[in-house]
Amino acid sequence: MRAMAVPTGQSSALERGRDWFTQRKWSDASSALATADQETPLGAEDLERYATAARLTGDEAKSLELLTRAYHAWLAQGEVARAARDAVWIAIRLHFERKAAPSAAWVARAQRLLDECGQDCVEVGYLLVPGALSAAFAGDSQTSCARFSQAAGIGERFGDPDLTALGRLGHGRALIRLGQVPSGMALLDEVMVAVTAGEVSPVIVGDMYCSVLDACHESFDLRRAREWTGALERWCAEQPDVVPYRGVCLIHRAELLQLHGEWREAVDQASQACDQLARPPAHPSTGAAFYQRAELHRLRGELSEAEECYREAHRFGRDPQPGLALLRLAQRRVENGAAAIRRSLEDNRNPRTRAPILAAAVEILLAAGDLPGARASAEELGRIAEANGSVFLRALATQAMGSVLLSEGEPGAAFPLLREAAGIWRQLDAPYEAAQARLLVAQAHRALDDEDSAALELDAARHAFTELGAPVDLRMVETPSPASSPLTPREIEVLRLVATGRTNRAIAGALGISEKTVARHVSNIFTKLDLSTRAAATAYAYQQGLLSPLHRNTHPESGWALGNSPEAGSRPPP
Repeated sequence: MRAMAVPTGQSSALERGRDWFTQRKWSDASSALATADQETPLGAEDLERYATAARLTGDEAKSLELLTRAYHAWLAQGEVARAARDAVWIAIRLHFERKAAPSAAWVARAQRLLDECGQDCVEVGYLLVPGALSAAFAGDSQTSCARFSQAAGIGERFGDPDLTALGRLGHGRALIRLGQVPSGMALLDEVMVAVTAGEVSPVIVGDMYCSVLDACHESFDLRRAREWTGALERWCAEQPDVVPYRGVCLIHRAELLQLHGEWREAVDQASQACDQLARPPAHPSTGAAFYQRAELHRLRGELSEAEECYREAHRFGRDPQPGLALLRLAQRRVENGAAAIRRSLEDNRNPRTRAPILAAAVEILLAAGDLPGARASAEELGRIAEANGSVFLRALATQAMGSVLLSEGEPGAAFPLLREAAGIWRQLDAPYEAAQARLLVAQAHRALDDEDSAALELDAARHAFTELGAPVDLRMVETPSPASSPLTPREIEVLRLVATGRTNRAIAGALGISEKTVARHVSNIFTKLDLSTRAAATAYAYQQGLLSPLHRNTHPESGWALGNSPEAGSRPPP
């Protein structure tokens, strides 16, 4: 078909738009192509350019509209395969917007066109991508793996770098979900080489960065996460008007800054991510941004701000656990935290996302006196860490089991595990986690009657928490936790019930043991703590933070009425 002659003004705008597109000046390109399109409708290729520029500057709705016009323009030119390719891209976009029915309709259109033309073309490979994505979202990693691998093969055969990269990316992520982490990561590294070399179209570069970073976080691969986050930051900095990926980049940067103890800057990055991603229409990662901001507020002792951000995360579709349960622990609402983390363990059975919940469960259940539950969580976390091979997970699991052994009265067995965890955290440049481990190492030293070493570790932990600005953890250094108490877990249970004003008979009924056994536990408590009365034992329980608000509210001499605790009115999201 002969191209129509166009007015000089439109030709000039069109040329500027194409030039700016080549220079990756997306806002300028979008503006110039819009001007050209107003005077004379653009052809299919220029409509695709305009669609790409619109998407990269954040106008997703306009981009889809332009891509739809490009689809019809290709059909009008008789370019059926190119029309089918645009139909596939529209389907993929709609899929990520969770518009299943329209997405399926566009897939059907593409399939019909390719069936009618009967060509052996690269678009046959593109058509595999929506089905592979649907299988991945449905948890069918085997099917997803096979389809992405086939798509990558077709991309290689036709020399199409976009399809090749998409196929390898999906294939790698599917392998990771199937437990073949090294093979999957090797494919992702290959994809990122193509991305950083500029071999892949700009419109999918940001998506690829984000997908690879998600895979790094799923696999707890901190080294790769650090490398590719830096690469994404550079890519965004080179193109200041790129909008869709800056917020996601900020989330990943905030996570890494948190790990490395740079909390003030991390809060700033997380806040920027919330502001950018929550603008209508809200980005799918908005909930993750608010969750990250909540985590930082919790660590910094800003508990009210953390509560609000966990609520916002939930509102935008991100499960607020395990952070919200840890917030309840920081608020000394131990029973609430324990109930929440148990429910989270029941609801989330996915090994890829279960590890952080298990780590939090160990900490919370130990505080609640549920030693069997804490041990079960630590053992499961250990199995996940062994299967995954991640250094980060090994540190998490080793520390969890060490803290359980410490609470079980086995400081000799706990000590080497806790010391190993502290060493790994230092290697990972994770000062907060290292300080937590050193606090536990100090408790092990003390239980082994090595007061000098305990004092050194406590001083190191105190200094780290002070430098970080972690007031909740700093209070733990000043006031020993139940894990460092001379009491056994059963004696702590008895002490909690003594502090509620219950008699030995009532305690026996509550715990399912004999009254004589309760009397022996009470005697041991008095001896170990050098106390002589139940009132003194109750005061000790309060000083050590052994009572949850529920226990406090039911104590006859506490002077607290139900609902009048400092955290009254603070309820977790439904």
